[in-house]
Amino acid sequence: MTEHENKTKVTILTGSYRIRGYIELIAGARVTDFLADSKEFIAVTDAEVWELAIGGRQILAAPFMNVNRDHIQIVTPGH
Repeated sequence: MTEHENKTKVTILTGSYRIRGYIELIAGARVTDFLADSKEFIAVTDAEVWELAIGGRQILAAPFMNVNRDHIQIVTPGH
């Protein structure tokens, strides 16, 4: 990671899953700008995939995963 990038914790909600992990933003960039400028997939590191239901179980953990932008309904900073 260069001095101009930083890891930002995010929670991503799709129609079926809650994904927690990190995206790499350029210093000073907003999550909104990152999504607007991204292509078909966004890279999420240290990713965890959970069932969407409250109290849902963890389904998957991976050091890296691509998430299809078209399936994202909500993104919020933090977990």
